[in-house]
Amino acid sequence: MNLSKRNKVYRFLLTPPKILVIGFAIIILIGTILLALPIASSTGLPLSFMNALFMATSATCVTGLAVIDPGTELSTFGELVILSLCQIGGLGFTTMATLIALVFNKRISVKERLILQQAMNHGSMEGIVRLMRKVIFYSLTIELVGAFLLSIRFSLDMPVGQAMYYGLFHSVSSFTNVGLDIFGSMHGPFSSFNQYVNDPYVSIVIMLLIFLGGIGFIVISDLLGFRKSRKLSLHSKVVLSVSLALVVIGSIIIFIFEYSNEHTLQGLNPTDKIMASTLQSVTTRSGGITTLDIPMLRQSTQFFMIIWMFIGAAPGSTGGGIKVTTFAILIGAMYTMARGKDDVVFFRNRISKEVVYKAITLTLLSFLLVIAFTMVLSVTEDRQFLTILFEATSAFGTTGLSMGLTQELSTVGKIAITFLMFLGRLGPLTLAYALSPKPQKESFRYPEGKITIG
Repeated sequence: MNLSKRNKVYRFLLTPPKILVIGFAIIILIGTILLALPIASSTGLPLSFMNALFMATSATCVTGLAVIDPGTELSTFGELVILSLCQIGGLGFTTMATLIALVFNKRISVKERLILQQAMNHGSMEGIVRLMRKVIFYSLTIELVGAFLLSIRFSLDMPVGQAMYYGLFHSVSSFTNVGLDIFGSMHGPFSSFNQYVNDPYVSIVIMLLIFLGGIGFIVISDLLGFRKSRKLSLHSKVVLSVSLALVVIGSIIIFIFEYSNEHTLQGLNPTDKIMASTLQSVTTRSGGITTLDIPMLRQSTQFFMIIWMFIGAAPGSTGGGIKVTTFAILIGAMYTMARGKDDVVFFRNRISKEVVYKAITLTLLSFLLVIAFTMVLSVTEDRQFLTILFEATSAFGTTGLSMGLTQELSTVGKIAITFLMFLGRLGPLTLAYALSPKPQKESFRYPEGKITIG
């Protein structure tokens, strides 16, 4: 193969979207191998390859669905593997590679900047390395503060050393929006944070960690620089306003739906009811940590949570879903069309039609993915349709909430959910760009046609 042909092959194989797909796949493969080792199991018996692959994908794709109980079935080595995968997956392997490069004073090339731009959903390459430095610093700082705060509370229930370890694990798990917990050894399998439903301290710390991880690093950077600049970017304004609105609306709806449910909120005092409802609203959009039993919720609440999981978190964050900005643009486009106007406008800024088309495309692709995998799981799993739809949406939205189906999945079901978690972390458009050939500029346009809709 001559040099020019080889360069063409490299350019085809090493586009930023393809590198992201390949990079995440390699991290998952390494995690699978490590989790399949006997040393990763608490019993000394290695996990099956399928279970190891599922858990590695769940951690790397910051989902949190689990086919085993990490707290009882994994050794400390296995838990540390999960923790490392959560950190790499949450920040992105490109961010971790940038950290290593910066430590060794390596220059970040234009190609690498393009990959970072793609990974962070950033508008341009300008300032991308500076943003990466901030991402690394902010993330580690927030996680360490969260670990310290949780360790203080956990030290009342366990030895200080264990409390520090638990604090660190659950701080990283919360901030990266994974939602995996290791309380199973003390509180029963798949318990999550149910034992802290009456503890406002733990609930508030967890909510703040999930919220900060879910709004995205660009927004955090804007907020920290607000005192100096006295302004926020349009992106940050939209993310913050829509995210806060979704949290408030979700809290109210869950509070109303579950108020008299004897299995969830009925036995709690008013303050704890509000706290549990708010935590559930925050975590539903990608967090995965819950203080309520998901299978015990009313069907109306479960269906509402499916909608919130599908929306997800913000671009450039550790969360999944179609993203809050996409949802905002869809609502804006609907409002614009209903008012008979031409432009979608946010905070006196016009949104380009190209962005609106991209939002519609992403939403339709995501919707079709969830529907397709739900249909597959309806064939392979003998469970109620709402349970299957809930699990599929949770996997796609990288939320990690479960109605109990994940632990009972068939082999085909595990493969389907594994693939859906992978798609949800990368995003349908990233995968589409990775698999599609380089677009060619059209030399002509077809005449405009008329079609009736509505």
